[in-house]
Amino acid sequence: MSSTIRVLIVDDHPVVRDGLRGVLSGAPDLVVVGEAGDGAEALARLAAADDPVDVVLMDLRMPVMGGVEAIRELRRSGSAPRVLVLTTFDTDRDVLPAIEAGATGYLLKDTPRDELLRAVRAAYRGEAVLSPAVAGRLMGQVRTPTEEALSSRELEVLQLVAAGATNREAARRLFISEATIKTHLLHIYAKLEVRDRASAVSAAYRRGLLTT
Repeated sequence: MSSTIRVLIVDDHPVVRDGLRGVLSGAPDLVVVGEAGDGAEALARLAAADDPVDVVLMDLRMPVMGGVEAIRELRRSGSAPRVLVLTTFDTDRDVLPAIEAGATGYLLKDTPRDELLRAVRAAYRGEAVLSPAVAGRLMGQVRTPTEEALSSRELEVLQLVAAGATNREAARRLFISEATIKTHLLHIYAKLEVRDRASAVSAAYRRGLLTT
């Protein structure tokens, strides 16, 4: 490893990229070698780079290709850069897929400047870096391993219920019977430990299973 850490910034907001470039460029051991506005552009820039990129500072929710998909593609291609997620989102539906995809670390955008710089250096060394909120969520997953996840069909039903669909409407949309919808709802209630539709929707939003 060289003494200078080469960083690629990936974020769909130019003002955020400018701010990050300013922060990183102020450190003598860090150099920003490029920027990208989405995951697909990041992959293209990495493929075309003359010299290897050491750390990719990656946002998650972006147009064209999001951060999680880009991280998966990097791992499939065998590319070497560490990926440090930097985002505003800390729900389970964001954190867990990013970590499972192969992110070295996960920070939120309110991370102080000095902590961000330390995190980039730690990611470069291959050390896991997690913001306190994210670490807490992962610990919660470890402490409650018996919590059963909703199936993809149950999530579809829950999304329709959250949008105001009746059982009949949901059944028609999903091409299944009303009785099957009721069965899915009973399973959802049991998994979320609630008793009715409104409570299920509320619990799903709290857990990050649904977003507005």
